[in-house]
Amino acid sequence: QVQLVESGGGLVQAGGSLRLSCAASGRTFSRYTMGWFRQAPGKEREFVAAIQWIGGSTHYADSVKGRFTISRDNAKNTVYLQMNSLKPEDTAVYYCAGRYSGTTYATADQYNYWGQGTQVTVSS
Repeated sequence: QVQLVESGGGLVQAGGSLRLSCAASGRTFSRYTMGWFRQAPGKEREFVAAIQWIGGSTHYADSVKGRFTISRDNAKNTVYLQMNSLKPEDTAVYYCAGRYSGTTYATADQYNYWGQGTQVTVSS
C-alpha cells in the first residue's frame, strides 16, 4: 500500500509559479511511476505529467509542455510538479497518482494510488 499526500497548492496570479509536492509512504517509492492529474469544475480529470520509475523518463500533456516540470527525489519519497507561467485555465484540483513500475501512462485508470488533491487557483 502506498499513501500519497499533496501539498503546495494555492492562489496565484496569471504568469506566476507554484510548486506542488506529493509525499509518498512506503519503502519502494523508487519502483513507482508517478503522475499528476487535474480536474477543473465540471470537467473530467485530465493528465498533466508523469515520470517513470526507472530512468526518469517524463511525459507531459501538450497544454503544459514547456511550462510545467515533473521531478522526483527518491531519497525523500517525493514527486514534484513545478508550474511556471500559470494561466487561469490551469485552475483545478491537482492530484498525485502512482503505480508500481510501468511507463508514463497518461490515463487515470493505469494508476492504483491517489492523493486527496490540492487546489490551484490562477487569477487573471
